[in-house]
Amino acid sequence: MISGVNHITFAVRDLERSISFYRDVLGFKLIQRHERGAYLLAGDLWICLDLDPTTRQGPLPEYTHVAFSVSAENFDGVSTRIREAGSSIWKQNRSEGASLYFLDPDGHKLEIHVGTWKDRLAHYRRKAPPGMQFFE
Repeated sequence: MISGVNHITFAVRDLERSISFYRDVLGFKLIQRHERGAYLLAGDLWICLDLDPTTRQGPLPEYTHVAFSVSAENFDGVSTRIREAGSSIWKQNRSEGASLYFLDPDGHKLEIHVGTWKDRLAHYRRKAPPGMQFFE
């Protein structure tokens, strides 16, 4: 049985630019780097950056994205750093909890979000759309 996320790998065109973004803008901790990649931590989440010349040059059209947790106290500060870094905002938040949807330098769709899956279910238990079912 799967017990969680082990790591996330992002293909990047410019390793230095991506390290700077994930470390300096998002606040990840750089723990290793080599000629073609780097490892960073966000809490216990392990992020790999892999230098790949075939990396996309813009965002994919679908909704697929990675959401990172941020505390309510840190949301405004992290949001400001993301915006000041020039990140494109790809979606406006319309869901429960504070969120900012933005692109990394290679067009990967990311989000910072305040809240947990339990918060989201509690929200929908109060205001469920038609046909929603709960199993937890």
